[in-house]
Amino acid sequence: MNSEELLQTLVRRTGFVQQHVKTLQSLEAVAAPLAPEIALAFYDYLGRDPEMHEILWSVPGRVERLYQSFALWYRELFSGNYDASYARRRIYIGLVHARVGVRPGHIVPAVGIVQELTLEHLRNALRGAEIFAAISAFEKIMAIEIALMQESYFAALWEGLKSTQNEHEALVEGARALLEKAG
Repeated sequence: MNSEELLQTLVRRTGFVQQHVKTLQSLEAVAAPLAPEIALAFYDYLGRDPEMHEILWSVPGRVERLYQSFALWYRELFSGNYDASYARRRIYIGLVHARVGVRPGHIVPAVGIVQELTLEHLRNALRGAEIFAAISAFEKIMAIEIALMQESYFAALWEGLKSTQNEHEALVEGARALLEKAG
């Protein structure tokens, strides 16, 4: 999976242009301070699901580390740096999720919490036409985020199906193999 080509395809498909990049960068000061609050809501939501609760709390200290990783991920949404390195980090995150058994069906609904809280904050913090520009830019970067994550899952599953026909095992094994190759 070529992360740079995938990113360029997604940028084209979503219509993510330089003005969206500038808008997201301008929102950094408004949105980045929300990272801890949004991380709390995100993991609270995920923790209500029995499968996710087991994954999140089965390893001591995991959730605390994830809060920090989430905050970094969230701040990067507003960094303005959406290049091959950015795409590789996003794909890596998806592969790590797959390796520990987290599936898109767990994460995509939780990402809805991120979108809902961020958009609500932007509507309250901004005025006039800047609200529409902010919402458009944020929705586009989130579409790219979700697509990168899903593509990493598909790649892990495809890789894993080479050694097993069990979907869960294939996803975990494929992610492990791809992470070793990337390592």
